[in-house]
Amino acid sequence: MRNILITGVGSGLGKALAQTYLEKGDKVYAIGRTFPKAFDHSSLFFFFPYDLNETFMLKESLKAFIKGHTFDIVILNAGILGEIKILQQTNLEEIKRVMELNVWANKELIDTLIENATVKQIVGISSGAGVHGSKGWGAYALSKAALNMLVNIYAKEVPQIHFAALAPGVIDTPMIHQIIDHVDAKEFPSVERLKNGPIQKAEDAAKLLVNTFDELLKYESGSFIDIRKIP
Repeated sequence: MRNILITGVGSGLGKALAQTYLEKGDKVYAIGRTFPKAFDHSSLFFFFPYDLNETFMLKESLKAFIKGHTFDIVILNAGILGEIKILQQTNLEEIKRVMELNVWANKELIDTLIENATVKQIVGISSGAGVHGSKGWGAYALSKAALNMLVNIYAKEVPQIHFAALAPGVIDTPMIHQIIDHVDAKEFPSVERLKNGPIQKAEDAAKLLVNTFDELLKYESGSFIDIRKIP
């Protein structure tokens, strides 16, 4: 039995990851705004309700939930997309909101874990958008590029923990439907590529990721890895 910590478990990939680990008999510690009712009767599921956008209270709020625990893996999954539009039309407040959850909440959580728990592995759920810029993805791409560098720096400063930023591929989540259903594919060509490319079911992606996380330990700590390029 392993101890797993996951952020953003209300829906999509986070919820599917929690389900996969619970089915394996692992303990899942979860942080999110909404309690997933599917896990209501699981004795292995421990939930802390918290809006990770509230970074100014994060350390003090989460300390008791994680203090003294040993986590085999921490999965930094919580994130938001922001609006797909050109960067010139994206004001700083919009970018700050995306950065708050996608980057700064993760920094505060990592610091809290280092100070109050024992952690073997931390994986930030990243995206190819953080490496390959596409028109309209400004705030999200900036946040994922920053997340990649965040885990890279922590890897050098906290060598006892293995860090990785992992791009999981395109997954059938509310975020993807938001893009496909509401963004003009003619104006933003990347949307057309999403529509025509493979989209994984969250449950299938979770099973693949759970089987892949151990493989990440073979890579240099702090690496950015695209799961589609793992042999």
